Amino acid sequence: MRELRSSSFWRAILAEFLGSLLYALLGLGASLRWAPGPPSVVGSALAFGLAQATLVQALGHVSGAHVNPAVTLAFLLASQLSLPRALGYLLAQVLGALAGAGVLYGVTPAPVRGTLGLSAVSGGTGGLGVFDDRHDGRPGTAAVPVGFSLALGHLFGVR
Repeated sequence: MRELRSSSFWRAILAEFLGSLLYALLGLGASLRWAPGPPSVVGSALAFGLAQATLVQALGHVSGAHVNPAVTLAFLLASQLSLPRALGYLLAQVLGALAGAGVLYGVTPAPVRGTLGLSAVSGGTGGLGVFDDRHDGRPGTAAVPVGFSLALGHLFGVR
């Protein structure tokens, strides 16, 4: 419980909230059909990938920049994260993503808004892991592969 009283714990929670807010806002905002014609899968993939790479670089030293409950759960199950921190991250990520989607909903005209970027993923996609403290301990080195793998996943798996 001492962890709950540390300022680094609350900075990390705030970083996960802000990271999730920005990720949802930027990624979903780029997925919307702002101009007539087919949606740009490449633009959407790059937006999500670059947003994630930027967030890993900017927030990785504070919280690890998980920005995704699945990543946080994986770290918890791998004993790389304490239960209180994992629960704080999960709550911050959900609330941050909801806040980001809410901001986007509020600033986007109804004809552009549509389903707010909801998409389907193609079958047969798998996981990819690139961030492991046991390698060199520098989260900045994970920013590029995390962002690129996310962009490639979108290009491959999003219709």
